[in-house]
Amino acid sequence: MNSAMTSIVDGETQAGIQAYRLQQIGQRLEAADCAAIVLFDPVNIRYATGTRNMQVWTMHNICRYSVVFANGDTVLFELGSSAHLAREYASDIRPALSTDFMAVGPRGPEMARRWTESMMSLLREKGFVADNGRCQLAIDRADLAMVQESQRQGLQLIEGQSIMERARAIKSGAEIEVLRRSLQTCEQSVVEMRARLEPGMRESDALAMLIEGSIRRGGEYPETRLLSSGPRTNPWFQETSDRIIDNGDLLAFDTDLIGPMGYYNDISRSWVVGDRSPSSSQRRLYALAYEQMQHNTELLQVGMGFLEYSDKSYQLPDNCVPNRYADVAHGCGLGVEYPLVWYREDEEWGAYDGLFEENMVVCIECYVGELGGHEGVKLEQPVWLGADGPVVLS
Repeated sequence: MNSAMTSIVDGETQAGIQAYRLQQIGQRLEAADCAAIVLFDPVNIRYATGTRNMQVWTMHNICRYSVVFANGDTVLFELGSSAHLAREYASDIRPALSTDFMAVGPRGPEMARRWTESMMSLLREKGFVADNGRCQLAIDRADLAMVQESQRQGLQLIEGQSIMERARAIKSGAEIEVLRRSLQTCEQSVVEMRARLEPGMRESDALAMLIEGSIRRGGEYPETRLLSSGPRTNPWFQETSDRIIDNGDLLAFDTDLIGPMGYYNDISRSWVVGDRSPSSSQRRLYALAYEQMQHNTELLQVGMGFLEYSDKSYQLPDNCVPNRYADVAHGCGLGVEYPLVWYREDEEWGAYDGLFEENMVVCIECYVGELGGHEGVKLEQPVWLGADGPVVLS
């Protein structure tokens, strides 16, 4: 399934990682007093089973899922045409039932009934049905038809995404080491892109070089297209275009690459393209972004609250606050993960509190661009919260 696995990890390490992940899920299920969780999110499926199958396509087509029990038992419900992909990683593979309209058209209600019956049958098979015949099952996300039919048949679904996010947030030592190796493939691709990039190329040429380098080193796919140049670096979040990069332009990008074994290679860099020296404005913007990154990295500590961290994080100049990044920091593993630390200015949109825990990996996000300014600088690095303090992984 994952030919790139062998280049960064051996089979024994992979097996240890999967055992740890199932233990993490089991502990969270027990804490929630729940026997099992059904996973539709392909990233959660990968975390629990180590399997992948058309990851981007299955994010918007509901056609495969897995049920994980608190005792570690796992049943993978896979597309019939591609079940062979998972045989090396899962011992119990069964045909999946889809309610997606694209797949089953007007038969959605029928398939929802059959799906619910199959879940109740599985819970009975494993001995997890109450005497009154009612069942409880955590779920990370679901189609509306599934939810309605489950309610009708007495299958109680409880929110399960929080179970998975909290499980994924705490990494094992092996996971952190493999994430570090995955990040190295990303760094090599960045170095290669920088060496090949010249004025006169398009932004899309630069992005193509970055993605190609990642895939050649065992990576899989990009989650975003956040690479821009010159005036398109301010404000941030302008997707890659066919703009021609001029000599002396600032290039800024966020890799957002899914690397070997599905790890999220999330780093951001900015530099001047060509042979011109950076302007005083470019130097000033970069110095501010670098100072922000250093301050927020050193501030991280186990036991600190998310809101306290936001309060104590680097204070941007007033003219840069309107163009601030979307968050101060976020968890990192197989994607952007819990926690997400908001700027206090944005707390009405969902800011929450919690504690940084040992063996979380957190990406420090930094962007500096003045309101109405010509360019902006994006920097980001993943940081491991170790027992002795923060450790930069990139």
